[in-house]
Formats: sequence, structure tokens, C-alpha cells
Amino acid sequence: RRTVVPVLGEFDTSRGENEDPLGEDSHSPVPGLVHRYPDRVLLLVTNFCSVYCRYCTRARMVGSVGERAVRKTDIEVALDYIEQNTVIRDVLISGGDPLSLDDDRLEYILRRLRKMPHVEFLRIGSKQPVVQPMRITPALTRILKRYHPLWMSLHFTHPDELTPEVAEACARLADAGIPLGSQTVLLKDVNDNVETMTKLVHGLLRNRVKPYYLYQCDPISGSAHFRTPVSKGVEIIRGLRGHTTGYAVPTFVVDAPNGGGKIPIAPDYVAGYEGDDLLLQSYDGGTYRYPDSGRQLPTLKEDAS
Repeated sequence: RRTVVPVLGEFDTSRGENEDPLGEDSHSPVPGLVHRYPDRVLLLVTNFCSVYCRYCTRARMVGSVGERAVRKTDIEVALDYIEQNTVIRDVLISGGDPLSLDDDRLEYILRRLRKMPHVEFLRIGSKQPVVQPMRITPALTRILKRYHPLWMSLHFTHPDELTPEVAEACARLADAGIPLGSQTVLLKDVNDNVETMTKLVHGLLRNRVKPYYLYQCDPISGSAHFRTPVSKGVEIIRGLRGHTTGYAVPTFVVDAPNGGGKIPIAPDYVAGYEGDDLLLQSYDGGTYRYPDSGRQLPTLKEDAS
């Protein structure tokens, strides 16, 4: 409930918070599209979502009407932009939630993108299979199967979301040949401990969903009560790595403010050098030597020089 019920803390803006912390609006060459990375774009096809997460990085636009609403003409302009920019290989369809569109509208967008020879990969980001699993109908999966290679990123937060109905929805998507990955936001007092995250990632794997990203919560306005220290995410990854299969370990990332992109943050297992030996620390605290007589591991400062 904490993820969707408004609280008074949302009226308090802390240092570094703003409505668009990732600088998406400044990387939007046309309405409804974000072009932050050279070969891939984010296509925003709707501002409607079936659930309004209080930590949503697009809270400034999701559910909006008026000038912030995504119009059909905006989608056409965005599709034209993708068609004209042949360096774009990968399109992430998001919103809002693109699965809130009706089947015909969604297929129209997929069809147009698939006709572009330079667009190799299509991705859909959605929380509908988690909060409205009945949306994943046989008719929808038949549509999605026509546009492979197509991947889906599902927004899971807590193991309690893995109900039998959600499991059935994931099974329908997986049986349609759609690779499934999860994108989970680290949230204070919701999933910020190793035990909860372990239950979640194990449950995801059982349902053929690869734990893909664990996000540090974006600093949207009024989100301080949701955000943990970055060190908490590192602690959770350390508690997963080696203690369970590598398939269950997501990449912990900070989506850098002002358009810096996703930056992975990981525990440091390099203890240093001793002579020509690289000293490595294992998941259980043991120290091991690896013969490495070449150049020492570069630091960030050395890379920049």
C-alpha cells in the first residue's frame, strides 16, 4: 500500500529533488520521445497507467491531461522521427503503461516500428501483468508474437505481487516467446532488505522473469521517504551474489540526474595487489590470489587521463 497511497511527505521537497530528475524533457527532440542514448529511444505512447506509483519517475506526466497528455499526433511525429533516424536500433515503448492501450492501437505502433529495417529490437515496459494480469489475454499474446524480437520489462516491487494470476500472465507471455525481465525500484521499508529481495528474485525466476535492474529510487519531488542510501543497494547485491544463482542477481544502477544514464553500482571484490598477484575477496569473505603480472586495474582517474 505504501507504494500507491499518497502521504504528507510528498509535499516536502528535499535537496536535489525535482519533477524531472533524469532530464528526460531536455532530451526530447519531439513530443513523446526521449533520445538519450545514440542508438535507442524511449517512446512514450500514453500518459495513462493502471496504477499510480508514488515514486514514479514520470509522475509529472502520468495521469496528466491538457498540454502534458500524449496525443495521437505526438505519437505519429515520434514514429516519423524514429523512421528518419536510421541510427536507432532499439525502441523502448513506455508511458504511462503501453498495455493500457487497446489491442488495435498497440498493434498499429508495433507494426509501424517493425516496418523500419533499422529498428532491430522492440521493448515494452509495463506494470499491467503485475497489477492487472487479466490484460494478458490470448488475443494480446497473439499480437505480440507477430513482432519478434520483442522483449518486455515488468515492474515488480515485492514478492507479494507474485500471485497465481500474475504467474499465469507471465506464463502466457513467456509461452509466446517473449523474454521477460524485471525492473525493481529499491524502496525504503518496502523491499530494502536481503530477505525480501531474495524472495522476490527467486519468485521471479520461478515465473521465467529475469531480475534485470534494481534501481536506486529517482529523486523526484517529495520522494525522500522512499529513498534509501545507495549503500543499501550495494548491501543487497552483496547479500545476493554468491548466495544464490547469478541469474537471480540484478544489476544495481543509479539513473544519473540530468540525463547521465544508468550507472552500475556494485560491491568491490578487489582487495588490491600483492606483487604480481591480484587479491580477490569471495562472497563469503575469503581472500584469493590470481596471477596477474600485467597492468594493474585502472582507476577511473587513470581512464580519464
